[in-house]
Amino acid sequence: MIHEISLQSKKREEMIDITALVEKLLIQENAQEGLLVVYNTHTTAGITINENADPDVQRDILQRLGEIFPWDKAGDRHFEGNSAAHLKASTLGASQTVLIQNGKMLLGCWQGIYFCEFDGPRTRTCYVKILK
Repeated sequence: MIHEISLQSKKREEMIDITALVEKLLIQENAQEGLLVVYNTHTTAGITINENADPDVQRDILQRLGEIFPWDKAGDRHFEGNSAAHLKASTLGASQTVLIQNGKMLLGCWQGIYFCEFDGPRTRTCYVKILK
């Protein structure tokens, strides 16, 4: 079964912690061992695993990505004007895989799963597949 998670981003760029939503799906399926995949079908959004204890880490990630891929880069030719969002999404990637052990995601004590919005605000969807 493939689970769908619907999200509403509120800003042009933000990192939305979806760890608890994914964990609920894991509990629902009662998976004890295996893998889960979190997958995003949007070309201007990504999925990453990173620290979820200090919100400054999220701010710093978005700030540094903005330095590397600025919105107002002269010479960008994409007519929608969101090349920066496409580049950020490609850098982070469209999915993450997490191990399942003893019915829990095998994440580090400071790790969380984030849906990364780079061209919001929008209604977004990501998918979770649990492989037992």
